Amino acid sequence: MAKGTVTKGVGAKGTGAKGTGATGDAANGRAPESTGTTRDAAASPRWIALLRGVNVGGITIRSADLRDVFDGLGASDVRTVLASGNVLFTASGARATWKRRIERALRDRFGYDAWIILLTRDELAAVAASFPFDEDDADRHPYIVFCADDEVHAQVRDAATAAAGDDEPVAAGDGVVYWHARTGTSTTSPVARALARAAFRTGTTTRNLRTVQKMLG
Repeated sequence: MAKGTVTKGVGAKGTGAKGTGATGDAANGRAPESTGTTRDAAASPRWIALLRGVNVGGITIRSADLRDVFDGLGASDVRTVLASGNVLFTASGARATWKRRIERALRDRFGYDAWIILLTRDELAAVAASFPFDEDDADRHPYIVFCADDEVHAQVRDAATAAAGDDEPVAAGDGVVYWHARTGTSTTSPVARALARAAFRTGTTTRNLRTVQKMLG
């Protein structure tokens, strides 16, 4: 099943995701939506913001409104992918500054305790390319759990590893935990219950590998 050696949990390869959390999503969905103002940003990096808690639990945000927030912040080439809170944009400036501005703007516009994980496109591509299990296994969902920082990453890695069994493999990556959930158990399995702990709600977000690939495509 795995591409290489699979263990229930391994150490992090790096310093973790450079941002703060976001939200889960469905394995499949409609095609990416795109719009937004295009400005001259030849020297600016391509960013991907992963929002947490969007369009679940009573927090409903239309993609058009979400793009409008990022346009208003001065981002260019703004694009949303699916309805689970994934925004691609181009902008110059420090990661920490953009993270802070985006979270504040989301709170002001939509009235919820917003926070995000902010990655460059290259960082997200590296995470996707390192998925260690058989992504084509039709009986499983290929999930990636993004963690806010090193401390959260270590806690999530340890909790998932302790909960995992031979039929529910997990593995740690650079700022993420990879999880190969059997279809139909994404909310009920031991790993799912471990990841659903209240302590992790403001420091993690989960995306299906398929959604990540849509962002990169």
